[in-house]
Amino acid sequence: MASPLLRSRSALRAVFGSQTCQRSLCANRPRARTIFNFFRRSAKTAQEEPVPLLTEDNLFHPFSKSPFPAIRARGEAIQSLAKCPVCTSSHCSTHAHTKSQSLAVKFECPDCGFPTHCSQEHWMADQEHKKYCSRLREVNEDDHDLRSGRKFREFEMPGPQAYEEAISFANWDVFWYTRGFPSMDTERSRRHASKILTYPLTIGSILHQNSGLTLSNQRVTPEGSRSLAALRTTLHVPPGAPDTEEAGAAKPQIRIFILGARAESSLPPHVWEQLCMLFPSCHFHLFFIGPQVSLPKPANSPPPKPPNKSATKEDTVINQSAVEHVSTTHTSTDTVKQQEEDKPVYVPNVYEPPTPAPIATLKRTRSSVELYGVPSYTVPYTPQLTITGLQANYAEVHAQFQDTFDPYTDAFFLFSPGFGFPSPNSVSELDGKPYLQITSPTEWGPVMPALLATRCAIYVTGFSPADVERDIRSIETAPDVACEFEWVITPGENAFGSEKWEVADFDPRVMVKTNWGVWGIRGKGREVRERSSFRLF
Repeated sequence: MASPLLRSRSALRAVFGSQTCQRSLCANRPRARTIFNFFRRSAKTAQEEPVPLLTEDNLFHPFSKSPFPAIRARGEAIQSLAKCPVCTSSHCSTHAHTKSQSLAVKFECPDCGFPTHCSQEHWMADQEHKKYCSRLREVNEDDHDLRSGRKFREFEMPGPQAYEEAISFANWDVFWYTRGFPSMDTERSRRHASKILTYPLTIGSILHQNSGLTLSNQRVTPEGSRSLAALRTTLHVPPGAPDTEEAGAAKPQIRIFILGARAESSLPPHVWEQLCMLFPSCHFHLFFIGPQVSLPKPANSPPPKPPNKSATKEDTVINQSAVEHVSTTHTSTDTVKQQEEDKPVYVPNVYEPPTPAPIATLKRTRSSVELYGVPSYTVPYTPQLTITGLQANYAEVHAQFQDTFDPYTDAFFLFSPGFGFPSPNSVSELDGKPYLQITSPTEWGPVMPALLATRCAIYVTGFSPADVERDIRSIETAPDVACEFEWVITPGENAFGSEKWEVADFDPRVMVKTNWGVWGIRGKGREVRERSSFRLF
């Protein structure tokens, strides 16, 4: 008969032996995710998070000491183009220059980082600079933030809208909330998101039936209400019907012609897809037409060069010196030469925005040269969105579309066309002065009468109140345009304009906001009445 001690040992051995067996089986079994670690962040995700080059409290840098070559190149462009505001003012006699001194801005404001004056003396004497210095600093920090390498959650676009969830177009905040965008926690995130979404949202906020532009607030005229009603019969389904992709199977295609396209043609297609999310039952075909439209990269173009090691090292050193306030001197001649050779080319924004860089070639991108006769491409991005880009003046391709326009399915959008600016190419033979672009034969002169003849709505934006007023005055005096149109949308502020300031390189005091204002017109209608042949008198 076994002793109690042996029996207890055997019992323990049996218990621990079974537990060891269970542990070995569990080790071979795949690990299950329980509810307690559902909200736990995995180590793999944490490793994939990019490490920002600049932290949020280290975004301000003077242009000449920026850790990014593109910003340093922009500072040099401003210094070569802009003039000192004190020297060019009427009070320049109190700040006399010697012949050897230049009027160009060489002194960087320590508060905003922009080159603003020719010397520290003039910077201290300029009392007007304080009025816009904070805006310049805001632009400085925004540009560095875009290159900081952090993860931009404000650029994460939501998917399709649920059928029972309505979208509000009251302002940016309400739209982002009702549309399901990530929370915009900072003003900087708001500026970044509004800058990239202003083009598709300006179109969507005008055409949608929930638009904030109505007859009651006098932004839409009676003629405009009829014009928008024609488009909305195609954009939306009848009341009570589900606004889904299947409901649009029998609908005609909605064509949006964006004339004079520049930066909007270089936006990623998934940004333009947000326009389709507002109208789930529609198929959009976007036409970007203009001499500065971005085309896809050629198929045989060489791959981009890897970043130069010396330039990367220099950027790292400058970044560290800005953080630690330590000055670093490079004495290597080869490094300096390599930096000059690899210096990025910055195209200054003088009076006309530069042509955007070529866009990426997508899987379904195909050439459309044979169809339109000009450099062009077409990409069916999704079943709801097709994009076509034509690098030509609209007057060259209007004949291919003129017999197909329908006010129920077509609309024109002109983003900051510059009607009232002088033409850089056409000069009047009478007085030798340049034409306004609205009357120039090489720009909008032959285009606007052709657009008005289609009877389709034409929506125009401006980057400031002065720009909107300038364009309206020009069309009210232009031949073949004045007295040939009726208002669709009265001039006013655009609720979905960009909230980011854009600074002109030729004068840092000139700051505008993309798509600040919007207005719309269409060709004037003329009713034909049959005269009765029977008369009493």
